[in-house]
This record gives sequence, C-alpha cells and structure tokens, in this order.
Amino acid sequence: MLDQGAPPHNGGPAASKSPGTGARLMRRKPVEHLVAEGGQGEGGSLRRSLGLWQLTMISIGATLGTGIFVVLGEAVPKAGPAVTLSFVIAGLTALFSALSYAELAGTIPVSGSSYSYAYATMGELIAWVCGWCLMLEYGVSVAAVAVGWGEYLNELLDGTIGVTIPAALSAPPGDGGIFNLPALIVVLLAMAFLMGGARESARANTVMVIVKIGALVLSCAIGVQGFRSGNYENFMPLGMAGVSAAGATLFFSYIGFDAASTAGEEARNAQRDLPRAILLSLAIITALYVLVAAVAVGAKPWQQFTDSEASLAQIMSDVTGQTFWGTLLAFCAVIAIASVVLTVLYGQTRILFAMSRDGLVPKVFGRVSPKTGTPRTNTLIVSLFCGVLAAAIPLGQLADATSIGTLFAFALVNVAVVVLRRSRPEMPRTFRVPLSPVLPAVGFAFCLWMMGSLSTVTWVVFGVWMAAGLVFYFLYGYRRSRLAAAPAPSEAK
Repeated sequence: MLDQGAPPHNGGPAASKSPGTGARLMRRKPVEHLVAEGGQGEGGSLRRSLGLWQLTMISIGATLGTGIFVVLGEAVPKAGPAVTLSFVIAGLTALFSALSYAELAGTIPVSGSSYSYAYATMGELIAWVCGWCLMLEYGVSVAAVAVGWGEYLNELLDGTIGVTIPAALSAPPGDGGIFNLPALIVVLLAMAFLMGGARESARANTVMVIVKIGALVLSCAIGVQGFRSGNYENFMPLGMAGVSAAGATLFFSYIGFDAASTAGEEARNAQRDLPRAILLSLAIITALYVLVAAVAVGAKPWQQFTDSEASLAQIMSDVTGQTFWGTLLAFCAVIAIASVVLTVLYGQTRILFAMSRDGLVPKVFGRVSPKTGTPRTNTLIVSLFCGVLAAAIPLGQLADATSIGTLFAFALVNVAVVVLRRSRPEMPRTFRVPLSPVLPAVGFAFCLWMMGSLSTVTWVVFGVWMAAGLVFYFLYGYRRSRLAAAPAPSEAK
C-alpha cells in the first residue's frame, strides 16, 4: 500500500502531480528504512560497541543526580515533606512513558529516539515537533545540570583549600553573577570525552555512576543519624497542588531512560538490550530518589530548605557538625553531575545526527569521523551552545523549560506506540507494553496533567520555542526533507 504522501495513480495527469502540502507534512518514514539507515552518516558510520551494562549506565548517568543533587532544594519548599510523594508521582509518570519507550526502542532501534518513533507513526511534521522538543529537553537539561555543578564545585573548593570562585564567575546573570565559568567548563570536559568515542565515553560514565551511587548511599547513612519523625507531622502543608507542582519540576530528572534510546545505533544488540536498560535504570533511580529525599526531609525541617543546589552537602554537615562529610559529598557530586552532563549531551548529539540524516537540520550534524566513529562537529557545536546557555541562564527557568519539553515528547511516544500497534501489528517486538492501549493512554494523561502544573511563564517560553521551531522547519526542513523529495516508497501496513 502506498505511503500517505504518495499521489493516487490513475494512469492520467493526476499521477504525475507532486503530493500536496498536507500530504508531505503527514508522510511517514517506513520503519524498515529507519532501521536500514542505522549508523550511517556523512563520511562514516557509528560503531556498535555498547552492551546492556553500558546502556543501563547511560540511563542512570543521565538521570541519577539531577533531581537529588540539583533541584531538591527547589522542590521541598513547594511540597514540604510530601516531596517524597512528588518523586513517586514523577516516577510513575515516567514509568508509563518508559513502557512505551521500551517497546518502540526494541522495535525501532535507532538514534533518533522519540523523534524517529513519531516519524514512523505520525508523519514528518509531528516528528519535527517532537525533535524540536527533544532539543529543548536535552540541550537545556545539559545547561541546567551544569549550573548546579558549579555550586558543588564551590562547596568542594571551600572545604578543601578554603577558597571559592567569585560569584561574578560562578553564577549566571540574574543570580548575582556575570558569567558561570564552572558550568561552561564541565560542558567542555564532557565534549572532550564524547569526541574520543562512544565506548570510551561509556567507560568514563560507568566510573562516574558508581561514584554517584556511592555518594547517595553515603548521604543516606549520614542523614539517617539526624532523622526526626516530627519533621513529617505536617506531611502535605501546601496541599496536593504543591505536590503536583514539585513533581512537575522534578520530572526533568527522569529523562535518563530515553537517553538510552538515543544509543540505538551504537548498541551491539539494540532490540534486546534497549528495553531492558530503559526499565532497569528507571527502577534503580526511582528507588534511590525516594530514599534520599525521605532521609533528607527527615533530617532537616522542610521550612529550612532553600533554593541552594547543594542541599545534601549542607544536610550532612549539619547532622555531623563537621565539614568533612559535606566536602566529601561535594566531591562525589562534582563527579556525579559531570556524568549527567556527559550522557545527556551524548543524547542530544545523536538526535541531531538522526534529524540531519533526514535532511531536517543541516548536514554538518550528520558528519561522522572515520577515526572515532562519532559525529565530532555535531558534538562541538552542541557543546559550545549548551555551555554558553549554562553560563547565562538561571537554573530554575532552565529546569522548568526542560520539564515541559520532556513531557510533550513523552506524550507523543505514548501515542506512537498505539499507532504502530494498529498500523504494523505484524512487526516483531522484543517487548510489549502490557494492557495496551490503556497504559499508554494513562501515560499520555499523566504527561498532560504535569504539563498543566507548570507555570504560565514556562508555557510562554514553550510556545515561543515551538513557534521558532515551526518557522525553522518551514524555511529549512520542509524544503530539504529527504523523504519528501524522494518518490514515495511502498509501506506495508
């Protein structure tokens, strides 16, 4: 059966007409074409070198640390002790979407993540919108986490050598600084690792993830000594609205599992390992998030939490009365948050790689170095952009912008899994979402609910971002799309 973008063939003049604008916007890229192109880039190919362990570590590396090390201090004042419930709600929202990601990652194991899934199921325009949201999700997330890294670096420097980086050079404009130099530095360090190759980056990330988990276990062991049950007496002081608002802010810390899906073209056995890595990593990080948040609130009254990004280090110092433990945690956090920057930056470059291969963004993002098997120019451009963004924008605005982009992309994935089930039921699937389409529908509804909990300012920023994306698409991607320019292929349905 012809693809939606193909003109009807009547043997007359209509057969020679080009597809209309509507048909071009709705044209889908066959799954077989997506998979066949896997790894292919301009001038070289990506290398398949990642197994289940490395993929799981990429997921954990991209996730574990952002919610706890960076925005716990922002979330607690919104929800009070019920911040633990906020983590659970955010985790459940992520779980429903993770199930859909797991099915699609095993069925369409490519680097484009939800962008590619949307291209195969809902057409080019929706795919572009999804890809544009992923740029917001990944690119801005790198910057948001890098901002928090600078706070922990200062905590470490103060505890070891008694000096700190001046506020003018360690905070962005609006937060008392001029230029956040540490944020730029950590992004450039991640860039250097990524340029060396996917396998080498995965090894470095694994070491950093182990340090990260050790730091969180240590914080629980210290924090539980100062645990006071009275801190939980007024469990939900700001009501369910506060819990929901905190959950929406914390949700951006659950984007790690879809970072694994961006490694589809560099996994040795993507169809088997991607679904496993996605679900395993989400289970681990949710358990750790809830545990650490519960101990932190038990050790410190929720009213005393501030918007400092170094909340856990301060708690450990307060509980023990010694600066050593806080300094040690700060050291672990410096390593841990660097792994988030590394893995999320990796995901951003691979999504742009897939979009470039389809002609929707410039070819420069699809060039692969024959020497390292990585898109080096892509990595350089994205890193410089994210580094400058991190140095110039306050954390709170970045975190909320990331949340709304993530939620929108996740909502589309929940739709895509149902569409592909109906349009291509015969396709082999290594994992299936149970109770489909019920659970994908629940995941979709959760995403919309949490999007509604975000501030009006965040929605305005999102609207401006989407409008800019559509302008770029119609000025560039629409004209240069390789799928729209090629004869419409036959697609089994």
